[in-house]
Amino acid sequence: MTTADVKVVEVVAALIFDQDRLLVCQRGLQSSFPLKWEFPGGKVEKGEAHEVALRRELKEELGIQARCLKEVFQNAHFYPGIARVHLTFFQVMDYSGDVSNRVFHKIRWISIRQLEQLDFLEADLPLVQKLSSTPAKGIIL
Repeated sequence: MTTADVKVVEVVAALIFDQDRLLVCQRGLQSSFPLKWEFPGGKVEKGEAHEVALRRELKEELGIQARCLKEVFQNAHFYPGIARVHLTFFQVMDYSGDVSNRVFHKIRWISIRQLEQLDFLEADLPLVQKLSSTPAKGIIL
């Protein structure tokens, strides 16, 4: 399989802050990359806008309705033999509902300085490093 044969997957993810804490999620035992940490979100369906996909994913995974999204970061990562993933990260500026874990092994609210202590998906690491070096609380860009 050449890199030209590898499927490209569009993924959206959310940065949800509660004051100076950020929501992170641990993948389940039965998922691909079991027990890796990530930001909530998921795959964009064919013909679906990124913001629509993220709102759908957040409703399914956490039971919240995101009202205001701000795109803050993009990254591409190649998982050999699996896919090339294009990620678009959004900061959730406002949402309604109470965050509840509907699909993950665990969810946690952590401080930015704790991010690098968790075993994140490789595709998320550039953002984790950027966040860890950003002094402002709750604001990415």
